[in-house]
Amino acid sequence: MTLQALHDRLLAWGTAEPRKDRLLDARRAHFGAYGEPHEEDRSYESRINGMLDSYLYDYRAGGTGPTTLEEFLEAEGASLTAEDRAAYLALGQNVHALFEVRRISEGKVRVRDLFTGKDHDVTERRQLVGLEKGDVLEARLLPFEGQLFFSGAFLYHPREARRPILGEVKRRKKAAGKGGAPDVAGLLALLSRMAFKLERYRNVRLESIYDFSPEAVRLAMPAARG
Repeated sequence: MTLQALHDRLLAWGTAEPRKDRLLDARRAHFGAYGEPHEEDRSYESRINGMLDSYLYDYRAGGTGPTTLEEFLEAEGASLTAEDRAAYLALGQNVHALFEVRRISEGKVRVRDLFTGKDHDVTERRQLVGLEKGDVLEARLLPFEGQLFFSGAFLYHPREARRPILGEVKRRKKAAGKGGAPDVAGLLALLSRMAFKLERYRNVRLESIYDFSPEAVRLAMPAARG
């Protein structure tokens, strides 16, 4: 199967009626952290794709259960060819992170994981309009046939926000300490809400939105207010 066919089969299984409650729980958890999009939002499609990616690859019921992909392989593994099963197992090693664009060449984009510092070469035959070296984005990289591909979920951050974002990454890495695990998921959710505010409130200054002071962060994340 192609990568798209693999995704479509997994998504069809994961969203079928027997798993609707699981999907709804995952949707509530994701949008509770990231903010819920409306159809008129410019980033609506990408954000829906991001939620579905999270549901397929990350969500664990109760925080400890199998992912949707793992449940799919348990239920459907016997019906898969060895090649397709290996391809699904590889998809389980996808990389979801905050990236900086390092280089753009024909058919390839090199991105750097801002928390691990690791570079990834992504196969991308589409022309990503407006993407430039130095841009910061949230994305998910899907392994397939020895290459990496972008999923359909991108969340771009404005170039003017690059410096404060890099500063916040540095602060979180330092706070985690050597060998510690920085709160990457928390930052991705916070940045999502900031990007939402910038998209919806054009009259608010960017510096007031991409503000990582403790009070601004507390106000930006409703779940943190208790």
